[in-house]
Amino acid sequence: MSDNPRRPKSTSPGRPRSDETTNAIMQAALSLGEENGFAGLSIEGVAARAGVAKTTIYRRWPNVWSIVTDAFLADLTRLAPIQTRATTRESIIASMQLLARAYNGRLGRIIRPLLGQAQLDPALKKVIRDRWVIPRRQAALAIIQAGISRGEIRSDIPPDAILDALYGPFYHRLLLPYDEGESISVGYVDAIVEAVFGGIADFKNGRRT
Repeated sequence: MSDNPRRPKSTSPGRPRSDETTNAIMQAALSLGEENGFAGLSIEGVAARAGVAKTTIYRRWPNVWSIVTDAFLADLTRLAPIQTRATTRESIIASMQLLARAYNGRLGRIIRPLLGQAQLDPALKKVIRDRWVIPRRQAALAIIQAGISRGEIRSDIPPDAILDALYGPFYHRLLLPYDEGESISVGYVDAIVEAVFGGIADFKNGRRT
């Protein structure tokens, strides 16, 4: 298996890539991974499930983990985009609730082996950091920084620490062996936000944001 996951290569002129084929390959990889385990996932198996030739896959991805990464990110972008609301608290709650719903479904089952593989594969780790962690973190930081500018959040707490306090519990529950009943529910999100904003909210003039 190659150790160089990256974005799919651009298609050469005259051979437009089929979005339908690309999606079929990504969904085949996720389905097979969920059914049989991601550790045994192979290009051959994905090709057979998607009904395409191996060369069709290799024109798009260098290895099977690149397929899983693209499929995960496509679903994450669709199901849980960062939200912007009237206040920082409302924006964070809306964003975290969407993410909670996504992680309580298929994405929660995919993220565990994906992050596990990234610990062993530096190239995959870089792809996840550059295409997922950094872009989403920058968008969320902008919301926190806007809240500081509006006087909703204390300015003496680093925005990075605020984000870690809000989102860290998600990955704690995802990656440690909790019971099924201890999921990332909407109620759990509300409790996290209440706990964190109780410490970071700016109570100027007796106003709670």
